[in-house]
Amino acid sequence: MPVRARPHATPARHSFLRSGPGYQRSVETWDALRARRNVRSFSGKPISADHMDQILEAGRRSPSSQNWQPWDFIVVTRPGPLADLARVSPGAGYVAGATAAIALIAHTPEGERVRDRTYYDLGQATMSIMVAAADLGIGTGHAGVADQVLARKLLGFPGDRFCPFLIALGYPAGRPLAPVLRPDRHPFEDVVHREHW
Repeated sequence: MPVRARPHATPARHSFLRSGPGYQRSVETWDALRARRNVRSFSGKPISADHMDQILEAGRRSPSSQNWQPWDFIVVTRPGPLADLARVSPGAGYVAGATAAIALIAHTPEGERVRDRTYYDLGQATMSIMVAAADLGIGTGHAGVADQVLARKLLGFPGDRFCPFLIALGYPAGRPLAPVLRPDRHPFEDVVHREHW
């Protein structure tokens, strides 16, 4: 896998990229984790450029195996291209109604080990993006991409790359994000094992 050349540091144009002592606001990670849910119906309220860049920065800062950072992100915000993207998979129809979508792009993996690392790292980036969005009250929904030919035609990524996932974003229609008190998850005691199975 080729290693990306690192450009020289440039001054940060966004406030969230500037370094400063300690946290500038309270960190509410636990609330964002509990509020995050799959959203497939969006209000149409625009997402500010700063908020979008903050969400993308969360993806960029995601953990990565051996720090190889296999991702690129393509942001789509215009209604026509969003409607076109909704056709890349039977489960992606709701992307057409989103305010924006982020396409996760990576080198097409060669071999099982590289494939597993790629998907694991892209999963971490996906979750970072979703939690950062939830912290801002922005809903997300993720979809796999079945039609790589169509995705490449729409997004223009190089032939040695693929687009495994889309993340739709927008403010939820009807029900704003709030911590979910009774999540539809298996009971804690059924999935947590201490010391051994």
